[in-house]
Amino acid sequence: MIPSEGSASARGSGGGRVLSRRQLLASAAGGLVGLVAAGVVGYEWPHAAGPGASQSGAEEASGAVDSFVSRPDLRPPRVRVQRLGPVADPGRRIFLALRYAPGMSGQQGLAIVDYAGRLVWFRPVAGADPFDCDAQRYRGQPVLTWWQGTVVAGHGAGVGEMADASYRRLATIRAGDGLAADLHELNLTARGTALVTAYETVTADLSRLGGSRRAAVLAGHAQEIDLATGAVLFDWDSLRHVGVEESYLPLPSGASVPYDYFHINSVAETPDGNLLVSARNTWALYKVDRSSGEVLWRLNGKRSDFSVAKQARFYWQHDARMPDPATLTVFDDGASPPEERQSRALLLDVDARAMHVRLRRAYLHPARFLAANQGSMQLLPGGHVFVGWGNQPYFSEFAPDGALVLDGELPLGVRSYRAFSHPWVGRPLEPPAVALRANPAGGTTVYASWNGATQVATWLVLAGPSASSLAPVGSQPWSGFETAIAVASSGPYFAVVALDASGRELRRSGIVRL
Repeated sequence: MIPSEGSASARGSGGGRVLSRRQLLASAAGGLVGLVAAGVVGYEWPHAAGPGASQSGAEEASGAVDSFVSRPDLRPPRVRVQRLGPVADPGRRIFLALRYAPGMSGQQGLAIVDYAGRLVWFRPVAGADPFDCDAQRYRGQPVLTWWQGTVVAGHGAGVGEMADASYRRLATIRAGDGLAADLHELNLTARGTALVTAYETVTADLSRLGGSRRAAVLAGHAQEIDLATGAVLFDWDSLRHVGVEESYLPLPSGASVPYDYFHINSVAETPDGNLLVSARNTWALYKVDRSSGEVLWRLNGKRSDFSVAKQARFYWQHDARMPDPATLTVFDDGASPPEERQSRALLLDVDARAMHVRLRRAYLHPARFLAANQGSMQLLPGGHVFVGWGNQPYFSEFAPDGALVLDGELPLGVRSYRAFSHPWVGRPLEPPAVALRANPAGGTTVYASWNGATQVATWLVLAGPSASSLAPVGSQPWSGFETAIAVASSGPYFAVVALDASGRELRRSGIVRL
């Protein structure tokens, strides 16, 4: 669900003290239990602008914004990452769709950062809202996927996009049957298809709930789209299979407001090839037959076919996945309105014979965030878990025992619908960018960047009196999206060469004149 989003605090909910970053790190070393018991509800990070950054106006109010000499067209919100313990793989990348809260302004877009919080790639999304940036596979190859469009009353009207490892757009993914693709799901399958969600306003009888006999109701659709042809292979309509009486959402006060009784927010394959559908407003997951659309079972909610242990129950949930027949993952928002004291990422044991679900582990943030909407949970190698905290501007990685090993923060007022961690090798088609600044004491500072490149280990600077007589004059290890290299040469002609860890040339920039 994506409401106005102004109601939830970026610091969590409830009373309690706020830890400084140093206090948090010291406490985290002793585990999460002590922090939760101490009533910690939030913590503060320093927000001083780093080198090359500037803030003004709305950007200052919303938090830190990065700027670059070599790419002045890019001004992404700054991402901070703190490592608190051994992570699953420090070479992985973090995928975010950075979006400002309503009423705030700034450059929104898609971002990849490394496990030190250094920006790797940023693509601005102008005139639309970006959601659900992820790395998936299509025809055996790694691809980037995301959604962009307009947020309308808690759901989206837009399209999915897919790009290759060179960041070249491969396809635009649209919902079928006259519907617009919704922001909540864009899930690729090994069949060469995409699972997407869509919303449709229809007329339904709500008299048994105290409403009108001809009320406007939002039906949730789960569609499977053939990526090669755009054909709709499957279209599941919630109203045909799930009654409005299953909803926990009160009827809207205005007759003109459609009743979002279901609020579909994720669709995934089950291990046996059927579909798992999550509905926020019924607090339930539905296993759906992929051929007939029949609901094979309900889990949680008012009509659960499973008995669910108290600690395993969830409320207003997002991002349900079933990696194997006995395991279920789900982000338990717990709000809004609040049914729990804090949001949880849940790892659940599913016993399909006894029809019982119990809690294997809940992953809790020491700041006790309560997310009003959005959120994600992803299983990583070695039993680690990666969590996006929804409308709270944080993401985290946990060890198998529940210890917090990585914590990331977005600027105040910026959020990412989901957050993911994946291996990624980016090979941009565009050449590296370079910019120059003369040093007052002599020599030149050369600024080098290559948006999206992941294999650069060192920048080599070439300079000379003419464009045809360049020679090496200095080098510097890659230090982030933009690396500044001070050299004694005054050129006036310069270029930079991107070298990999073996010293092999990857690409060189164009030649610029000081």
